[in-house]
Amino acid sequence: MDKTKLLNADSNGADIADKAALRNKTIVRTSVIGIVTNVLLAGFKAFVGFLSGSIAIVLDAVNNLSDAASSLITIVGTKLAAKKPDKKHPFGHGRVEYLSALLISVIVLYAGMTSLEESIKKIITPEVPDYSTASLIIVGTAIVVKIVLGRYVKSVGEKVNSDSLVNSGKDAMMDSVISASTLAAAIIFLLSGLSIEAWLGAVISLVIVKSGVDMISDTISQLLGERADSELARGIKETVISFEPVKGAYDLVLNNYGPDTFNGSIHIEVPDTFSAAELDELIRDITLKVLEKHSVILTAVGVYSINTRDKKVAEMEEKIRSIIKDNEYVLQMHGFYVNEKKKTIRFDVVVSFDADDRTKVYSEVCEKVAALYPDYTLQIVLDTDFSEDL
Repeated sequence: MDKTKLLNADSNGADIADKAALRNKTIVRTSVIGIVTNVLLAGFKAFVGFLSGSIAIVLDAVNNLSDAASSLITIVGTKLAAKKPDKKHPFGHGRVEYLSALLISVIVLYAGMTSLEESIKKIITPEVPDYSTASLIIVGTAIVVKIVLGRYVKSVGEKVNSDSLVNSGKDAMMDSVISASTLAAAIIFLLSGLSIEAWLGAVISLVIVKSGVDMISDTISQLLGERADSELARGIKETVISFEPVKGAYDLVLNNYGPDTFNGSIHIEVPDTFSAAELDELIRDITLKVLEKHSVILTAVGVYSINTRDKKVAEMEEKIRSIIKDNEYVLQMHGFYVNEKKKTIRFDVVVSFDADDRTKVYSEVCEKVAALYPDYTLQIVLDTDFSEDL
């Protein structure tokens, strides 16, 4: 690698670090705004709730405190996730952000269940609230503040790809619904004398519980490992095949170590005339280009060789493709190579997860190819579509 490429690699690494630092600073600043706003709202609502005897307003105040706690968790999680890699965690600590998002989701779920419990108690043993004009004005103001705060936090979270902020923003939007329902219940009570806030609180609590469950489910899915974003995967493959010697790019695997933090591997098809030195240079160029363009570190680039010395191979490949393409669950065949000297045929076959039995589909492919070329030893690999849109 020449000095220019080395400088580009260093520069790209600095750019990535700068972007990460700016992202973390944005998350912390947004979370601090959330903490201050929610603590002030909680104080006002608690004061009004106790004076008026409204359980809905008191629960709303508690909800604001839980939001403040969520923002604090987001700050702590962001700081921990920004720790540099060490011997025990060589890929960094980025996944801590998923744990903080999970914790916030649990808080939302707990708040919903607690609110439901208190609402049921008030349905069984109702209390008559005493609303004042000042209390209604404060609740109305809180609605506007929570809507603005929720939209702001959620939009920033989506912009910087922070699930913790997105969850906090969703929670704030739910709180605005709670406040709005509390205000509606108060108005209904003042106009008709009918107290429905306990029932309304129960319905809203169920909505909050569902929201918490959905958040937990989404975060756990990310911790388990999801398919990479199709646009990112497609972009990486296009970058790889932009190198003239590369005839195809397959088997892209992206391992997520935190938001926007990926290490990965890929296989490329190149002519079988390439020397080890040429391959080494090509792979290094590909790795650098992918890092520069997509901020993804390719830790491994595997190689499939393409026959260039035997013209009959193209005909063999076409015949094999024609007999397996009719199977609706076979998504792709790649890495095809024939060694006439050893009488071997090797390739990978990608079988869809939609198949009831992927192994059975694979066996059927092997049987059909074996029947077509009984004199050859088959080396067929059952492959998986980890990230590609096939």
